[in-house]
Amino acid sequence: MTPALRRKAAEMASAAAQCYYHSSSPATWALRQRGIGGGARVVQLSPRRSFSVSAAAGFDNQNREYVIVGGGNAAGYAARTFVEHGMADGRLCIVSKEAFPPYERPALTKAYLFPPDKKPARLPGFHTCVGSGGQRQTAEWYKENGIEVLYEDPVIAFDGKTQTLKTSSGKILKYGSLIISTGCEASRLPEKIGGKLPGVHYIRDVADADSLVSSLGRAKKVAVIGGGYIGMEVAAAACGWNLDTTVIFPEDHIMPRLFTPSLAKKYEELYQQSGVKFIKGALIDKLEAGSDGRVSSAVLKDGSIVEADTVIVGIGAKPVVSPFEAVGVNSKVGGIEVDSLFRTNVPSIFAIGDVAAFPLKMYNRIARVEHVDHARKSAHHCVETLLTSQTKAYDYLPYFYSRVFEYEGSSRKVWWQFYGDNVGEAIEVGNFDPKIATFWIDSDSRLKGVFLESGSSEEFSLLPQLAKSQPIVDKAKLKAVTSVEDALDIARSFL
Repeated sequence: MTPALRRKAAEMASAAAQCYYHSSSPATWALRQRGIGGGARVVQLSPRRSFSVSAAAGFDNQNREYVIVGGGNAAGYAARTFVEHGMADGRLCIVSKEAFPPYERPALTKAYLFPPDKKPARLPGFHTCVGSGGQRQTAEWYKENGIEVLYEDPVIAFDGKTQTLKTSSGKILKYGSLIISTGCEASRLPEKIGGKLPGVHYIRDVADADSLVSSLGRAKKVAVIGGGYIGMEVAAAACGWNLDTTVIFPEDHIMPRLFTPSLAKKYEELYQQSGVKFIKGALIDKLEAGSDGRVSSAVLKDGSIVEADTVIVGIGAKPVVSPFEAVGVNSKVGGIEVDSLFRTNVPSIFAIGDVAAFPLKMYNRIARVEHVDHARKSAHHCVETLLTSQTKAYDYLPYFYSRVFEYEGSSRKVWWQFYGDNVGEAIEVGNFDPKIATFWIDSDSRLKGVFLESGSSEEFSLLPQLAKSQPIVDKAKLKAVTSVEDALDIARSFL
């Protein structure tokens, strides 16, 4: 379909949606605005409000047909979908707090932290959508496609009645359709216990990563607080700088939300071979400063002291819902609540990526997923819903991965993938040299989730098939094999 035909089709679908929306009564709309009106939630196709929009280079009035708030990964993939439909030029505005166009955020805790002599990643090398094999969307790409991007100018106020946004610079924007893509922010240690001392780092954007790289360049002892994703990826990067590194966390083993104790032990041993030390079951009492004002140590609740001139805090993240709380926040998982098409309770407003609390269809629960894969897919699904007559429910398969120790000179590279749900009995196969796999089987003998380290492209491609279809498997056969290859062949045979 040519761009002109795509644009015409999108306009026809939007017009149909607007007619459908206006067939409902004003009273019903008002009730829906307030989140009341019966036990069932009323959802309808969102209208596209008509605006007089200036040419792409101008935007000399307040009106924007489509506005994306947030400049993260999801925003970049949403922009690509608008372009594919021929609906971006002179119509789309992205409002971002960052100084750069959207980029593939996972790089910040991986290759971005490599030492200068080990080929670290740098922009513009990882702008979206290179992470999925797409075009590198630099600032010039947005200009060429007629997309207005407001850099370092976050939205600070929102009025749903007038469909108006206010940015930190005082700019007023009226939107026709709004996509909330504000993502998450790093959870922080309180300032009163040293959470803001010089040398204490949190990673969420390029500025954070640049600051950390600067510290790593002069560091001698590093303390990583948190044994999850951020902690383990940063600790691996610190090894590339040959730094004395200690990871501190309250749980019994690393990656407790995903790894079994047995699996965690193998990875812990691998890190220890690179000189990383672990302090488990520990809580931070405070961070102390040295005579120069920079952090010098972490004091634990048991009174022990860990010397560190650089501290990285990776204790989770929380969704950025402000200033959109009135749109509807899910009390259980946080984030802006949406339906299976990413529509909120308020007409013409959508939410995508980390901030969206959406129906996880295959597991019949509401979830928020903080992962680049979901950011990409939710963005595409949402914009398809907005611009076409699509009504297919989003059916996401949870997916997580990590790639560490990939710098030049590393003796062992780590790359694992996980698909599905880690519930039920865990069956581990392999000796971690380099492969290991874990299968999660429920009480009905259905395969619910699968993890694989150092697989081939063919083996990795099998994982989503297994997790999606959830075949009934013979647990005895899986337990009887010793090689990962044989275990995957057995699992494949049950598809």
